[in-house]
Amino acid sequence: MVLGLSALGLTACSAGSSGDASSGGDVTMSLWQNSTTGPGQEFWDKTVADFEADNPGVTIDVQAIQNEDLDGKLQTALNSGDAPDIFLQRGGGKMAAMVAAGQLMDLTGGISDQVKSEIPEGSFIANTLEDKVYAMPVAVLPGGIFYSQDLFDAAGITEAPATITDLETAVEKLKTSGVAPIALGAKDAWPAAHWFYFFALRECSPDVLTEAADTKDFSDDCWIKAGEDLESFAATEPYNQGFLTTAAQQGAGSSAGLVANHQAAMELMGAWNPGVIASLTPDAKPLADLSWFAFPEVDGGEGEPGSILGGVDGYSCSVDAPAECLDFLNYIGSSDVQKEYYAAFNAPPVNTVAQEAVTEPYLQKIIEAYNAAPYVSQWLDTVYGQNVGNALNVGVVDLLAGKGSPEQLIQAVNDAAKKA
Repeated sequence: MVLGLSALGLTACSAGSSGDASSGGDVTMSLWQNSTTGPGQEFWDKTVADFEADNPGVTIDVQAIQNEDLDGKLQTALNSGDAPDIFLQRGGGKMAAMVAAGQLMDLTGGISDQVKSEIPEGSFIANTLEDKVYAMPVAVLPGGIFYSQDLFDAAGITEAPATITDLETAVEKLKTSGVAPIALGAKDAWPAAHWFYFFALRECSPDVLTEAADTKDFSDDCWIKAGEDLESFAATEPYNQGFLTTAAQQGAGSSAGLVANHQAAMELMGAWNPGVIASLTPDAKPLADLSWFAFPEVDGGEGEPGSILGGVDGYSCSVDAPAECLDFLNYIGSSDVQKEYYAAFNAPPVNTVAQEAVTEPYLQKIIEAYNAAPYVSQWLDTVYGQNVGNALNVGVVDLLAGKGSPEQLIQAVNDAAKKA
């Protein structure tokens, strides 16, 4: 597997206000994470409490921030010098900008031998820049299509779609059966953009995708083709009614909620989705008939078949965080904590020992597809940085709303790239 393009009024404490760890004084750190309810939030509360119990004098203040708000609030905090000590790191261009601004702690020499032996090198590469590690990987989160096996069975779909033609056939069968074929939370923009990202992964060669991360040049014809693919697919009306005003992950009416309540059959999303869906089922338990397949292949595309989008989530320490920040990162990378992460989030852990505890067939399929992929890219809005990422996300929504063309989408991206 080749990893490419890898390299989402609060206050925070920094080392200056937390005490000097080397002097034996008490230390207070702040942690920003994006699980605001349910088992995810409970995981962070328990993990922090357990760490504090094992490390007298260390206190960690956990701040739960809605996923869609996190990037903006984090950037503001970093730029203001009031950064949290520990925070979710998405990698790619966003991490590179933080490194260039001198905002992240270099973790390279402080990662424990045990953690390094259990987390694959490729997962660290996703959080590495110029041979320095800036985040502890915690989860493998590739994207693909999650679906209800019961709704597929009821519609007479006997095999998971392998090509876009297969997917279009499945869409028509699901319409006939009376359910929305695909749930899409386009109100939040980035879920809609995932469709363009995957079409780009299929149309563009790995070299084009990788070079664009450095050059911010989107002149290759494959980018327009990806937009045309999405435009053509959207013309089959595969998405839920009102998808442009549907949220992605908040409430029963969100795209994840539609799948959780069998009102839609599929959703294209990253591997965090099972946990989100589970939180929105009537009994708040994992969806019993949930399954998964890789994004279908596109005829004639230059992408490597089997390539996959969505990489590794990690946690970083701010540059001025106390030494105990790195101790905490080693703790959350350990196999015991990683098993608890998997149980809480219903998502594949990055630790290979913890992966042995995964029993759900759909998660096993995700891990298998990720490990077998000839090329892996982080989400494109993460890879290309905030300016280009925002232009991509907004432009795709405009395209789906009939307010733009593939050419206008790529023009907006090229214009944003000049400002990056």
